[in-house]
Amino acid sequence: MSNEIVSQQEISDQTVRMWDQLQLSAQKLLQGDFSELLALGEKSLMPAAQALGILVAFYFGARYASKAISSPIYRRVDETLGRFVEKLIYRGLLGAGLIFTLHHFGLRSTSFAAVLGAVGFAVGLAFQGTLSNFASGVLLMVFRPFKVGDMVVAGGITARVHEIDLFTTAVDTPDNRRLIIPNSSIAGSTIENVTYHPERRIEVPVGVAYSADMDATRAALWRAVESVHDVIIENEERKSQVQLTALGASSVDWIVRVWAPTKEFANVRDRVVYSVKKHLDSDGIVIAFPQLDVHLAPLSESTATPVPHATPAPQMGRQLPRRTEPPRHHAA
Repeated sequence: MSNEIVSQQEISDQTVRMWDQLQLSAQKLLQGDFSELLALGEKSLMPAAQALGILVAFYFGARYASKAISSPIYRRVDETLGRFVEKLIYRGLLGAGLIFTLHHFGLRSTSFAAVLGAVGFAVGLAFQGTLSNFASGVLLMVFRPFKVGDMVVAGGITARVHEIDLFTTAVDTPDNRRLIIPNSSIAGSTIENVTYHPERRIEVPVGVAYSADMDATRAALWRAVESVHDVIIENEERKSQVQLTALGASSVDWIVRVWAPTKEFANVRDRVVYSVKKHLDSDGIVIAFPQLDVHLAPLSESTATPVPHATPAPQMGRQLPRRTEPPRHHAA
């Protein structure tokens, strides 16, 4: 009981002393004495200003250093690796600035490393997906299956690569949608780089009716190819082809193959398909479509099979007897 009384007395005394100190400080401020306010600023505000100054200096230094180091990579290597190196240096210098600030105010780097080592296992388990994305990003930078600006099919998505980051890859779809894909999803699947080669082959399958003359069909398809010679590639290695491929169930199948610049693939394909249809129509060659012919043969009376009369279906279950009521007599 006595200890509780002493504790309450100490709290009361401290409260009174703090109140007296505040009143004294207020009187000094009203009299124009700012010595205590300056002392308070030196103890709390100055360290905060120093920390802010260090972080700002590291921020601008990181931006300048990342730009200066990545610029030659942009010019001499490619944009993909340049962006990756720029972000890596920028974030690394910001992390170094944070550690330097903590070290400046008494938190030793050895203690900081010990704390990181203590929680590293837990952090690794919690962020195993993030670490997997980081490792996949490094692999994409090392093996470089694609670069910024390439049209790729990766992770089930067809899009143009906008940026490869440490953890994700930003792509733009043909209908101008921005998608952010984790690097692990890309590195763990089949990657198709559509624009890797400067030239691509266009294949146009054509099916004509069986009544069409094959020589006339071949000649019409070759004239269609010759009509687009100004937009296709034709040399010793890249030759156009018109080939008979199969005799299908409803059509005679042909295929037209031409080569075109990758950047003009869609436009050239449009012109080739248009030219094929136009030349086949001009020669009266019918493009086949799936059809089924049904032939009905008349039957004579001797071979006709009589159709048996339908018999009523048996009634299932037990039939209940009808209830008969006695006749009613009306009084006269």
